[in-house]
Amino acid sequence: MKSLKLAGLALAFSAAASAQALAADPLTLQLKWVAQAQFAGYYVAQEKGYYTDAGLDVTIKPGGPDVAPEQVIAGGGADVIVDWMPAALSAREKGLPLVNIAQPFAKSGLMLTCRKDTGIASPADFKGKTLGVWFSGNEYPFLAWMAKLGLKTDGGPDGVTVVKQGFNVDPLLQKQADCISTMTYNEYGQVLDAGLKPEDLVVFRYEDQGVATLEDGLYTTEKELDDPKKVDALARFVAASMKGWQYAKAHPDEAAEIVLDNDTTGAQTEAHQKFMMSEVAKLLGDTPKLDTATADTTVKVLMSGGSAPVISKAPEGAWTSKVTDAIK
Repeated sequence: MKSLKLAGLALAFSAAASAQALAADPLTLQLKWVAQAQFAGYYVAQEKGYYTDAGLDVTIKPGGPDVAPEQVIAGGGADVIVDWMPAALSAREKGLPLVNIAQPFAKSGLMLTCRKDTGIASPADFKGKTLGVWFSGNEYPFLAWMAKLGLKTDGGPDGVTVVKQGFNVDPLLQKQADCISTMTYNEYGQVLDAGLKPEDLVVFRYEDQGVATLEDGLYTTEKELDDPKKVDALARFVAASMKGWQYAKAHPDEAAEIVLDNDTTGAQTEAHQKFMMSEVAKLLGDTPKLDTATADTTVKVLMSGGSAPVISKAPEGAWTSKVTDAIK
């Protein structure tokens, strides 16, 4: 009789679990890059059950060198993407109706890191130098900065030579470039790990140069925002994600371990993920709401490219507070 009761309880719990799973709203998040502490808040929210508690069944898809988040969401492979605003606005101007619904990162982590022995001490010294730049949408802030400096990027004597940089720091280490693109939380640490010291380097943060643009925002499409039920699900997703970010910021080492558990490549190391988490924490805002003044600054930077601006006109409807306003 006891075994029958236990079997009955097991069936009841199983049925309840199945009902809960069926009731959960499915949502797919496409990351901008591979599993790393840059996205710790989302992995923590999933690991700690914050998404489940919010009635969501979230799938997190890592990115990579061959993954463009804009193309993924355009093809219906994601409901939300993590993207940089320059790439999102460029895609929007080309016809993909992306909309920023939240902005967990309040500051930019993008830098240009140069070897001091090149003689570069200020941006005025870039002329005639070779600079490593990421492409696939990551080049837009750099191009806007060079335009502001009045430097052509075609390799001429009055401009700079651009090296298409892979997602590594080899061009700087092998002296193929005088400067390379780095993030405060990632490649800069790789440069130091390779043996160069801070005193061997000159670093130019985009934030300090007045050309910073918003990074790692959450974007969906206009179509999704036309559905009140989807807006509600997105609001729950953003709230749960921010809870994940807050936990990650308060428990950086644990957050790094959670990220490592989700790294299917085996390429990440504990030391680097802990370094990354500590630096990412410095970029986070206190609220998921987008600061529209900062967004306007991003637009201004992207339109400052003279005859070749990243975007040709100020966007309309490119961000909304509809989702963050719906957070309960």
